[in-house]
Amino acid sequence: MNELDDLELLSKDELIDLLRERAEVGVKLTFPGKVMTRRITRRVRPRVQRSIVKYGAGSEEERSKNLLIEGDNLQALATLYRERGHVDLILTDPPYNTGGDWRYNDKWDEDPNDPGIGDLVNADDRARHTKWMKFMYPRLLLMKQMLKPGGVLAICIDHRELFHLGQMLDELFDERNRLAIINWQKSYSPRSDNTHVSTATEYVLVYAKDEERARTGLLPRTEAMNARYRNPDGDERLWKAENFSGPKAKTHKGMVYGIQSPFTGEIHYPPEGKCWRAPQTDTLEWVQQWGAGYELRFIDDAGQRARVIGEPADGLRRVRAVMLAEDLASATVKAERIRAEEVWPEIVFGLDGTGRPQQKKYLENVKKGRVPMTYWSDEDHDEFPEDLGTVSWDHEESGHSQSGITELSAVVGKGHGFETVKPLKLMQKIIQIWCPPDGVVLDPFAGSGTTGHAVLALNHATETSRRFILIEQGRPEAGDSYAKTLTADRLQRVVTGDWANGKGSSLGGGYEFRALTKQVDATALLAMEREEMVDTVIASYFDSSRRRGPSLVRFTDHDYAYLVAKNSEDEGFYLVWGGVGENTDLTEDVYEACVGEGEKEGLKPVYHIYSRFNLFTTPGVHWYQIPDRILADFGLDVRTESYTDEED
Repeated sequence: MNELDDLELLSKDELIDLLRERAEVGVKLTFPGKVMTRRITRRVRPRVQRSIVKYGAGSEEERSKNLLIEGDNLQALATLYRERGHVDLILTDPPYNTGGDWRYNDKWDEDPNDPGIGDLVNADDRARHTKWMKFMYPRLLLMKQMLKPGGVLAICIDHRELFHLGQMLDELFDERNRLAIINWQKSYSPRSDNTHVSTATEYVLVYAKDEERARTGLLPRTEAMNARYRNPDGDERLWKAENFSGPKAKTHKGMVYGIQSPFTGEIHYPPEGKCWRAPQTDTLEWVQQWGAGYELRFIDDAGQRARVIGEPADGLRRVRAVMLAEDLASATVKAERIRAEEVWPEIVFGLDGTGRPQQKKYLENVKKGRVPMTYWSDEDHDEFPEDLGTVSWDHEESGHSQSGITELSAVVGKGHGFETVKPLKLMQKIIQIWCPPDGVVLDPFAGSGTTGHAVLALNHATETSRRFILIEQGRPEAGDSYAKTLTADRLQRVVTGDWANGKGSSLGGGYEFRALTKQVDATALLAMEREEMVDTVIASYFDSSRRRGPSLVRFTDHDYAYLVAKNSEDEGFYLVWGGVGENTDLTEDVYEACVGEGEKEGLKPVYHIYSRFNLFTTPGVHWYQIPDRILADFGLDVRTESYTDEED
């Protein structure tokens, strides 16, 4: 099928989007089959989610907060319709296309719902890069849709597909929304995996859905950082000397001026391109506290100021300097006495009085964290950087691949078969930076579950309440659905503290395990048995006014005829569904039974009731028709264009 045939299959709106994209100025990525990748995201169908209790962990309340889904991630992303636009951070580690580590089914080019798992893509496959991009592009499209307006995508990659992934993300997210290219040290010793250069680093590409709305958080401060704050002058508050200059001299020309030292008489100016942080009036007040007389006066320093600002001296407005109003000898005597006997003023000239002007920065006024940037432990900042740009994390800051393998082995035991595992430290840092304390983290390529482990560990250590959604298919071709055998095993062990090495402690929390099964449609829904319908109702329901927070809390240890769950407001959810040919209608008798079950559980007298038909109306009942409401909650309502089948 050539590109022209592909175009004929697109809808009107898809063709309009394509024309707009091609009309835009800038570099565009082209590869065979790209046109169809957009169509794939509109064709993929959500799936029924079957809850499997034994692979989950935690109390009913804790299970409702987090989710591990077993199945294809493209289908899972389509199934998670209620989460669209409400994920804070997507943190994921897709296949690196090293050869033989992932599969591609050519039928997915037209039908992403084809059940075939595809063939392994080998390193000698000449189309392997194209296949990888066709595999990733629709998933990246859905990932972007999952993010909230200020959400962030952080995706791990190595050198093999770094440039292709970067081009796709630049195109999908826009280059201006690229927050960082993180280069982390996966190995601290030379590796023999490359003929010419040892590949000791990998990358994390970080993009915001909207850079102006995204927020970059702070990392916890370290003891070493706090140790820099002292009180050499006897000040009651701990402080350290901070650079008194800041950027943007050209836009703050009035703050480029001379400051005369009371110790040496030298007139100091900001470094080139910078200006002082305070106007002359404030600086005058602070330097006068050294005991000497000061004044603001004009001096012949136009040339010096021009060099700092980077503009010709001609035309520069004159600015007064902060100058001694008495002779240097007497000023020095007064300043030295204060330096030896009293608390020093706001402006200091180094510990010995011979340095450049610096400003006291008090520990109590420093933000409770540190800004993420290159080798974080080397810097200490009050403000966010204007642009993270390209950053490098050494193994002490991010961990390394071997530590990731060691961590996994400690939890589940050796023999897990994973040779590349992201270290907890790396994932925790990214989560701390780009996911708020009560945010949601999604990992569509969950692997061994490092992202979920990192969220649970952070919640336990820092008393945060982040939630996670993990998706993993495992290796079905090898009969190893390791979402059950490895991912769930790891998460269960870190929740309970039952580590294989016997050295673990419980992190608390919990999660629900769901497996994707058949496609969601009206026929499938109306043919469901009761337990399958319970799973589907809980998986699909959302209240648009309360989309923040966990989903419904399922009642698993109670034998109720109708009550199946409750929401965060302690309102009950009731399912009138006995299966095909059984009771499926809301009647007065059913309503009375629902009231009794709600009272027994201590729930509020608000009744959310799902049924096929409603034969009884009364105040306090929110009624949801089966299958219409469920289809709508999965995004399958006929009015939802992106999920409407189109005639070819």
